[in-house]
Amino acid sequence: MKYLNIIALAALFLAAACGTFRQTPEEQKKIAQIVRDRLDRREFTIDIDYMMPLRGRSKSVDSFSITLDGETLNSNLPYFGVAHNIPYGGGKGLTFKEKISDYSETASEPGKRVVVIKVKTEEDTYIYTISVFDNGTADVHVNCRERDDISYRGTLRTRDDE
Repeated sequence: MKYLNIIALAALFLAAACGTFRQTPEEQKKIAQIVRDRLDRREFTIDIDYMMPLRGRSKSVDSFSITLDGETLNSNLPYFGVAHNIPYGGGKGLTFKEKISDYSETASEPGKRVVVIKVKTEEDTYIYTISVFDNGTADVHVNCRERDDISYRGTLRTRDDE
């Protein structure tokens, strides 16, 4: 009987928690508009919370992000994977701030925009393929010339105070 009470209490807390994450249609429209505006201006930050290397285990992460500010990409991402030809000691990896060499964007399906950013650093050439959804979630795939590919998941910042 004691276990049934604990399970019932846990179910109650879970139901209450699920209700707090729901958004009204007005909130969804507002977030979608903010996402569109930031992509149109080419000024956005994506906070990364999950990484998926080509080889090895996926992992939750925090305190990592990518920021596009007009023509500059500020990449602060962790990297796990096989590196083929890099500077001694591992180099900088996916932590850099560089001017982008190419930018393109498509609306592949309703509620999703795909941004492709090409960047060349002193160590490598990168292609960032960023899929951003109207609800603010984002998938980031990084193709490197000298390292294995890696993917990330995160959320586009929608508040100005972040």
